[in-house]
Amino acid sequence: MAIREGDVIVVTTPYVPGYRIVKVLGLALGITVRSRGLGGRLIAGLRSLVGGEIDEFTELAEQARRQAIERMVAHAKELGANAVVSFRLDSNEISEYMDEIIAYGTAVVVEPDQGQVRISVE
Repeated sequence: MAIREGDVIVVTTPYVPGYRIVKVLGLALGITVRSRGLGGRLIAGLRSLVGGEIDEFTELAEQARRQAIERMVAHAKELGANAVVSFRLDSNEISEYMDEIIAYGTAVVVEPDQGQVRISVE
């Protein structure tokens, strides 16, 4: 998986195809904690009686994931990176009503590898 977040390339692999790592800067981290509101819990409880996807929680999860990734990319930029390799997402339930989403990876500086064919990342 490869995505471009502004001017930072984010990949799940330990390398960026078509680039070479010239400097490793360290861990880039983005964290968010989200609460499942009372209204959402009530609607989810009612929907769980009939089964199926709970759209309210899906939307909350997507927003939390996006925010964690954006924070990780901002941290990588602060470190001077133009890429994050070995990107991962993790989540933890802090309480019955709160979830922590963590985006992390290794912040690196990459440059095009002249001997390789570069793959466009969009």
